[in-house]
Amino acid sequence: MKILVTGASGMVGRNLLADARARDHEILAPSRSRLDLTDQAASARYVAAKGPDLIIHLAGRVGGIQANIDAPASFLAENLAIGLNVLTAARDAGVPRLINLGSSCMYPADGPDPLTEDALLTGSPEPTNDGYALAKLAAWKLALAMSRETPGLDYKTLISCNLYGPFDHFDPVLSHLVPAAILKIDTARRGGAGEVEIWGDGAARREFMFAPDLADFIWRAIGRWEAIPPTMNVGVGRDQSIDEIFGTIAEVMGYRGAFIHNPAKPVGMRRKRLDVSRQTALGWRPATDLSAGVAKTVEHFRARAEWRIEDVRGKMTHGRPSRV
Repeated sequence: MKILVTGASGMVGRNLLADARARDHEILAPSRSRLDLTDQAASARYVAAKGPDLIIHLAGRVGGIQANIDAPASFLAENLAIGLNVLTAARDAGVPRLINLGSSCMYPADGPDPLTEDALLTGSPEPTNDGYALAKLAAWKLALAMSRETPGLDYKTLISCNLYGPFDHFDPVLSHLVPAAILKIDTARRGGAGEVEIWGDGAARREFMFAPDLADFIWRAIGRWEAIPPTMNVGVGRDQSIDEIFGTIAEVMGYRGAFIHNPAKPVGMRRKRLDVSRQTALGWRPATDLSAGVAKTVEHFRARAEWRIEDVRGKMTHGRPSRV
């Protein structure tokens, strides 16, 4: 099968292509320099010329809570453009199947616990990331509408919980909670600091899944296409407090210092645990618990830390991605 993967240089994309099952397919994974997905005409030309059998749409502008607060218009506009261009190019080229990756931030800030798929659009998203969330909601609705409107198209949206893992980025401005915590704890451990700051009161809860587990589900979904509903949560089904997550990371990294809370910092939704009934009915669950996943992510981080040292010495360059 010929598969176009957008955002192949991002965390999910790189884990997807690192999976052995990728070798069974012809993979198209254009870089941003080769294909700018914010360019409608270029996107249309590329998809029409390549004629993929399936598109796995992972690309988008991503960032942590502060990045979303600082640039809501950019997150909304760029992700709207990318979603519209990819889906329109797929439809116009007659690509029969597409997987659109959504996010748990699409759900209402005051949604039920756990968050069921029918809760989408029943309330407003969390204000700290509503630009990104609204763009993701638009892509989800467009995928549904195209599938209904055009015979032969079957476009599905997988809504994942928070992700972490190998190939994550650890930029303090752009990173999400787990890589940000790893960076903070590593810095404190190396510098002999006795405490690490946690944004907020540490009581907000998050559900985290190891990115290779999501890659596993995507490959399984491709093999069981007809069993996958048009909209489906993919997650762990249980959450932990931010304090507990920091504690797990500290234990893995051998840090024995204290944690202090900064209530002046934003924390986002207090809780956003996904209902995973649909994936459970398919007989799938993530294989990696938080401790094991963090250990593998820390290993990846420490290798990257060595790259940054080389960068300082002028032996190589290390970019700061803001879009995948």
